Amino acid sequence: MKVTISDVAKLAGVSTATVSHTINNTRYVSSETKEKVYQAISELGYTPDASARSFRTGKKKTVGFIVPDIANKFFATMIESVETCLAAHGYHLIIANTKEDMDREENNIRLLSAGLVDGLLIASTMDDFQRFDSLIPAGFPVVLVDRTFDVKKYSSICVSNFRPIYRSVCRLAGKGAQRIGIIGGLPRLSTTRERISAYQQAIVDCGLPEDESLIRYGNSMEDSAHTCLDELLQQKCDAIIVCQGLMGGETIIHLHKRGIRLGQDIDLVSFVDYDSGIYQLYENQMDSIIQPVEELGLAAGEQILKRIEDPEARVFEKVLTSTYKPYSAAPAWGRADR
Repeated sequence: MKVTISDVAKLAGVSTATVSHTINNTRYVSSETKEKVYQAISELGYTPDASARSFRTGKKKTVGFIVPDIANKFFATMIESVETCLAAHGYHLIIANTKEDMDREENNIRLLSAGLVDGLLIASTMDDFQRFDSLIPAGFPVVLVDRTFDVKKYSSICVSNFRPIYRSVCRLAGKGAQRIGIIGGLPRLSTTRERISAYQQAIVDCGLPEDESLIRYGNSMEDSAHTCLDELLQQKCDAIIVCQGLMGGETIIHLHKRGIRLGQDIDLVSFVDYDSGIYQLYENQMDSIIQPVEELGLAAGEQILKRIEDPEARVFEKVLTSTYKPYSAAPAWGRADR
C-alpha cells in the first residue's frame, strides 16, 4: 500500500500539518520535531506527492530555462550553476533547447508558461521584442539571461564585453596589427551587437582604417566559424577576434589544420570555455576573454526565485563584466579564474 502523509504523522507523533510544514519549509518547526519527521519518512519510505503539493500551494517548485544551444559549454556551465542554486531552495530545473531558432523558442515559451513551471529563465534568440513580449502571460515571472532587449520590461542578468573587446583591439594595434578581423555571432543578438560596437569604436580610436569586409558573422552554433575564418584570411588579416567560445575553439582547430601558428603567424583573441581543454594547450599563444559564467548562472537562479516570490517586484538589471587576459601576462588557470 502507498505510504501517506498520515502514516508519517502517526509514526512521528505529530500532526499532518507539521509534516507538511517540515517538508515544504513553510513554517518554523523545531529541530527535534524535524528529526522525528525525517526519521519517520526514512523508515516508511515516504515520497511526497508533488502534484498534491502543487495543487495546495499553487507552485510546482520548478523553473524552466530556455537556452539557445545546450551543446555550447558556456550555456552548459551556466545551466549547472543555475541548477545548483535552485536545488538549494527545493526547486527543479527544466531545460528547453531552441538551437537559435525563434519558432522553437516561441513554442517552448508557450508550453512552459502554460502551467508547467513557476517561472522562466530565457536566453532569447528573438529579434523582435514585441513578438517576445506577446508570448509572456501577464505577471508571469521571467528573467532574461545573457541576452537582453532595448526595452527594459523584464529583469535581466547579463555580461558586458565592451571593455574587453575594446582593450583587445587596442593591444593588437599597439603590437602593430593593421588588419584586425572579427567573427561575431548572430547579428540580431544583443551580445553580438555590443561586441561589434566595441570593435568598431576601438578601430576608430586606434586610427585604423574602417573596413566592413573584416567583420564576419557566424550563427553561434557548431561548425559556423571556419567559413568566416577563411574569408578573413583571404582579407590578409594579421589578427582575429572571435566573439564566442564555441566558435573560438573551432577557429583554433582550423588554424592548426592550416599550419598557421598562433602568436607567430597570426594573433588571436578568443572567448574562453573552461571545460574545453583545447584552450589550455594554447593559453600562452593567444589572448583570452573570460566570462564569469558560474556567477552569471548563480545570479540568474537567485533572481528568478525572487521574482517567483514577488512577481510585482521592480525590474532588476545586473551587469557583470568579463576579464581580458593578454597571453603574455596570463598565469596558469585555476578555479579562482572562473
